[in-house]
Amino acid sequence: MRIERVLANNPGPYTGAGTNTWILDDGKGSVIIIDPGPVDRTHADAILARLEGRRPDGVLVTHTHTDHAPLANPLARELGVPAFGQGKGPGFEPDALVSDGSVVHVGDLGLKVLHTPGHADDHLCFLVGRVMFTGDHVIGGSSVMVENLGRYLESLRRLQGLEIDRMYPGHGEEIDRPAEVVDWYLAHRMQRHEEVLAAVAAGAATVEEVVETVYAEVDPSLHPLAARSVAAHLTLLAEEGRITFREGRADPIRSS
Repeated sequence: MRIERVLANNPGPYTGAGTNTWILDDGKGSVIIIDPGPVDRTHADAILARLEGRRPDGVLVTHTHTDHAPLANPLARELGVPAFGQGKGPGFEPDALVSDGSVVHVGDLGLKVLHTPGHADDHLCFLVGRVMFTGDHVIGGSSVMVENLGRYLESLRRLQGLEIDRMYPGHGEEIDRPAEVVDWYLAHRMQRHEEVLAAVAAGAATVEEVVETVYAEVDPSLHPLAARSVAAHLTLLAEEGRITFREGRADPIRSS
């Protein structure tokens, strides 16, 4: 088995150095392309050049965010192979649907599909042997934006029960100590959870006010992204009965 990275030319505050496109080779010349990224002719040509005459079996996406999926359909058509995904999204429509427990074959290899919602409802990870392609569920060198915190925590805990030696993320460098990183992700997210609760207790009543308090040390250009995670924290705190969060306003629950 051989794994190669082609870095998309879409660097930015939300994407880091860019989207990692992964090429998985079964060792006998069959390959699959994972997360081809945004539509970009230069990046498509770079992917095609790396195939070096090998046999493509498909194009696979971890989720339908626009920095991961839109190139999948045009690239798959050019190669004459299916684009695999869990469902439609901006600029993407799968030719073949996959879901939790599905297996996508690449020559002699089988990639097991795990539904890992939280960063996005349609997020998938792919496990082959003791290697996992994690998309934006776990990335190299940073935490991620979360849309549904309860589901995200469940998805992280699911990874704790797996034997994984290496992770290939959608952004950042390869992860060679997956168990430690997943443990850190859980601890970091729960720390943020308590920080958000403390901010509300101290008088922060809106998502923006909580962001200004909890993410004061973070580059302001990232605050819009942080706001989505804060909203997810506030929603879960309300579900836990620790605050109220209605019509965009958060309030502590006062004991009588």
